[in-house]
Amino acid sequence: MARPTLTELLNLVLDPGSFTSWDAAPAALPGISEAYAADLAAARASTGRDESVVTGCGRVRGRRVAVLAGDPAFLGGSIGVASAERLTAALERATREQLPVVAFPVGGGTRMQEGTVAFLQMAKITQAVMQHKAANLPYLVYLRHPTMGGVFASWGSLGHVQLAEPGAMIGFLGPRVYEALYGQPFPPGVQVAENLQECGIVDAVVAPERLAEVLGRILGVLMARRERGLTSAADRPIPDAAPQPPLADVPAWTSIEITRRPDRPGVRDLLDRTASEVTMLSGTGDGQLHPGSVLALARFGGAPCVVLGQCRQAQSLDNPLDPAALREARRGMRLSRELRLPLVTVIDTPGAALSRQAEERGLAGEIARSLADLVTLPTPTLSVLLGQGSGGIALALPCDRVLASEHAWLAPLPPEGASAIVHRDTAHAAELAAAQGVRAADLLAHGIVDRVIPEPEDAAGEVDRFCAGIADALGAELTALMLVPRRERLRARTERLRSLGLRGGR
Repeated sequence: MARPTLTELLNLVLDPGSFTSWDAAPAALPGISEAYAADLAAARASTGRDESVVTGCGRVRGRRVAVLAGDPAFLGGSIGVASAERLTAALERATREQLPVVAFPVGGGTRMQEGTVAFLQMAKITQAVMQHKAANLPYLVYLRHPTMGGVFASWGSLGHVQLAEPGAMIGFLGPRVYEALYGQPFPPGVQVAENLQECGIVDAVVAPERLAEVLGRILGVLMARRERGLTSAADRPIPDAAPQPPLADVPAWTSIEITRRPDRPGVRDLLDRTASEVTMLSGTGDGQLHPGSVLALARFGGAPCVVLGQCRQAQSLDNPLDPAALREARRGMRLSRELRLPLVTVIDTPGAALSRQAEERGLAGEIARSLADLVTLPTPTLSVLLGQGSGGIALALPCDRVLASEHAWLAPLPPEGASAIVHRDTAHAAELAAAQGVRAADLLAHGIVDRVIPEPEDAAGEVDRFCAGIADALGAELTALMLVPRRERLRARTERLRSLGLRGGR
């Protein structure tokens, strides 16, 4: 497979003529061997570069970004003291200038000729990355072929979004080292970008020709609040909330049956039909994912956000939501915190996994940690109860604002489970659903939900209308929420949670 050189890749990604180098001449290294000095001289002569990394700034679709890039043609892209210092200095400058970073890691790790001191440079680079992220600035990674060892285990694995080149070899342990240590070849197909995407380590595999488009879309969401003034401000009036339309008195069981229809629209329909600048992310970043969990960057009505969704269509009795889905949700909360983006949760689940595996993988603990992360987020949070809301895994409602579709419902267990506990059968499910106040209208009366959004008579037959109603309400509420001063918003969140169950009933 022909792969672009570093120069060709930067020409594909950056706006023409926009790149400016930040590189100073590398300092001479004392006490290096003659052989290593000859290797450096040969690499410089063959590549026209003075080190294995290039740093600077350029523009992606008109937006200024800092660039960190390795060149595999220079000693395999390996990192030594001089190249690590260059990367660290560039990260520090990007932080000072408040620029997003686009990193193009490549290489087999630290430079063996420099020994342990080169190995320890990974800690220095990592600290600079984390200081950049602590400034709430995006750090985006495009993993190239090959990215291995210390490069992958430091600045190659810390992206808010992790992209990869098609077919790229990516991993920690080099196959040659593995074979030498264990006397057998490393299993084929493991350290390949596409496999890592399926495992929830890489978010997307992107051809170099499409990279500028994808980065432009991601940055359009991540940088929106900084660039367009979408922050709270005392002199900007907060729009009045839309009045609550009257609701039909529909029995709880009728709503439950409606939300259980397999053709009812879900979170993916909502994103596909009504959101803009959508980037789907994959998994937790550490090798876990669930097809029933959705994580995305998107805009609704111009407002940028991180979206955590439960895709009911990808959940089943054989594959219910499990701890991995909650760990993916916690990744989304971390993105919201680090990038100062509002968080939108979309709830639609018949319930969590009830199994030995779920217990042994810490389901209850993950629910508790997810709730802890959610209630302590400093960013605006908004929840949409889209359909089914069953069990602890649906408990993503301690948000600043909560919307519900007309037939959505929330219950501690599926009604059949509640009936089994109370009556020792499932025949009283409808009766229990009514008694427990699970309907959107009941949640509104109790102050659990702030607004109920009417649905068309047949949501499955009018998917566009159903999704548009949700998206219009979501975008308006999100924009208004972003204008509330942070201290006021957090105080209101605390008061909201403190008063749960103390408001009037049905």
